[in-house]
This record gives sequence, structure tokens and C-alpha cells, in this order.
Amino acid sequence: MQFLAYILIYPILWLVSILPFRLLYIVSDGVYLLLYYVVGYRKKVVYNNLKLVFPDKSRKELINIQKKFYKHLCDMFLEMAKTMTISGTELKKRFVLLNPEEFKRLESLNKSVILMYGHYASWEWSVELQNHISFMGLGVYKKLANTYFDTLVRNIRSKFNTQLISTKETISVINHYEAEGKKSITAFLSDQSPRLTKEVYWGEFMGIKTPCFTGAERLAKKLDLTIAYLKVNKVKRGFYEAEIITLSEQPKKYKDYELTDMFLREVEKQIHEAPEYYFWTHKRWKHKK
Repeated sequence: MQFLAYILIYPILWLVSILPFRLLYIVSDGVYLLLYYVVGYRKKVVYNNLKLVFPDKSRKELINIQKKFYKHLCDMFLEMAKTMTISGTELKKRFVLLNPEEFKRLESLNKSVILMYGHYASWEWSVELQNHISFMGLGVYKKLANTYFDTLVRNIRSKFNTQLISTKETISVINHYEAEGKKSITAFLSDQSPRLTKEVYWGEFMGIKTPCFTGAERLAKKLDLTIAYLKVNKVKRGFYEAEIITLSEQPKKYKDYELTDMFLREVEKQIHEAPEYYFWTHKRWKHKK
């Protein structure tokens, strides 16, 4: 069944990937109409999330954000498919790093780096950052149940020489490169909802007490790694700008969870500026106090 699903869907993704951008976004508009008005994919989840974090906004305002979000979601999904065939030159025009000198400065410290992301704007096209670093680029991700699509995602995200590693592999892989004298920059998507355990950290995200991932902070402290935030903004359709914001070069000096809270505040600022570009389909606040 996994292979059948793959051979049925892969040709569609490939055909999407070779479309010119103007036609790609016409297709995206059509997918939006189908997804939002016909299928209604997770509309209740999205609306409830928005209502929870923006209690002062009217229903009309929330619906307006919701519609803009679904348009962005469709764009981003098709842009991910486009990465299969996009050239490095084209991607460089569409995903611009505003302060590459900060990467160079961090590399000059001769310490590996943890780069924290939020599910905001475009994290798929951040593979372009590999062109700005000399360190080994690593991306932590959760394996897909379908092994064929998992391989496809790995190939897409590794196209520009970024190595994908599963969450379970992270420490061993970084330690392996450290032992070989190779420094790395490891990307973590750190704003998801972790499994609920007795040891989980209850932080505040968008004004709500909720469990938070602390893996990036704990790893940075354990291995004494620099920790930074990748701020990505959507400039216009199909164009993004990114900025490296260094949180700490000496993470061990911070109290437990302080760096995690600093990361969450950065994500919050972006959400308040343009909420439609956050990934609202996730049940981010399914556990809350």
C-alpha cells in the first residue's frame, strides 16, 4: 500500500515541480478553493487555535486570518514540491539571508551551532542556507511512516547538501562529527507540542501555559553549543527573507528553560506581526493549563 500511494502521488508532485511559478500559484489558488471550501481540511482546528490565542479578535477578523493562512499553506505545499526541480540560482533569489556575516561570525567561534526554527513562513526553503556556511548542515526531522515518501522528503531537503537526521540520531551524529573535528549547524523545529510526561516543561506560548520542547536547549547546554534563532519573513508570494538572531554563545550560563522561553518570544513576535504565516493546522495547544 505504501508503494501504491507513492507511485500514484509522486508523478503529480513532479509535474507540479516543473510548473513555472506563475502557473504554480494559479494551481495553488485552485487547491485553496478546494481545500478550504470543499474539503474543509482542519478548519475547526485552525479556527479554534486562532480563537484561543486571539480572544479579543472578532469572528470576522479570525475568519480573515484563517483564509489568508490557507492560501499560504497551499503556496508552501506547492513550493515544497517545486524544490524537487528548482535551481540553486532561482532559490537564492527567492530565499534571501539578510545577515550572512552573522553565520561567518558564529563559525569563527569554532563551536557548533543549534539553529532553532518556528513553523512560520517557509522552513522548507531554508535549505538554501547551506550556501552561506562552511560547517556541516544538519536538519532534525521526524521520520514519515511511508518509507517511500520519507526517502523523497530526505532527497528534497538534502538537495543542497543538508543532511537530515532523525530525532533519535541527533546526539550521536553531532558527537560523531565533533570527534572528527567537524563543526555543524543543526536546525531544530522547536515549537511543536511534545508528548505529555511528568518531566515536561510547561512554558507560556501565545499567553497559554502549554508543554514545550526543550531538546535544542538541553543539547546546546550539554555540548556547549552556540544557540540561535532563524527568523523567516514572507516578503510576498514566493519570496522570503531570513535573519540569524543569536540567542547565546554560552548557553550554560542560562537557567533551565530560559533559552527555550527566549525562542518562544521570538516566534510570538512574528505571529503577532502576521499571524497568517504560522502553521495553525497543528494541535499546538491540545494540552494546556
